[in-house]
Amino acid sequence: MTQRTDENQLDLDFLDALAGLFTRLLGEAEQLAKGFGVPAFFIKALHLIDGPLAMKELGQRMHCDPSFVTSIADMLEKRGLAVRESDPADRRVKRLVLTAAGLEMKNQMEQAMLDRSPWRQYLTQDERATLITLIHKMAPPLSATPAADCGAEGVTTLLAAAVTPPVG
Repeated sequence: MTQRTDENQLDLDFLDALAGLFTRLLGEAEQLAKGFGVPAFFIKALHLIDGPLAMKELGQRMHCDPSFVTSIADMLEKRGLAVRESDPADRRVKRLVLTAAGLEMKNQMEQAMLDRSPWRQYLTQDERATLITLIHKMAPPLSATPAADCGAEGVTTLLAAAVTPPVG
């Protein structure tokens, strides 16, 4: 068996801590969604719809394929949280627009998620600013990365694989 260097052990400890944070955040999001009676991906979709938004753009922001966005749009419409409308500049493009109920749910969900966030509970504002700077040094925010064809399950699997330290 090969001896781990201090640097390798530190990096493995970092991965373990990050996996713990992701697990906590996913659990919090699932509990929050359950409390609102919606699927967990609604939190992400509602958060990302910041005005009339082309469905293709929502798919890019969520990093998922068009069929998944159509399912999201169908569910949002069925619950009265959003409506589809044609883009005035190109009637072939369909946009999602949150209804008053959708905006209210978005605001409630975002506030509830912030209230549950561990960084808000345990870090000062200065510490949070430093942490976000360090994270952006390693990777751009999810909203700024190129789209990948994966639904909610693919993202969870990808995160789990990325942050699970090797055994040994």
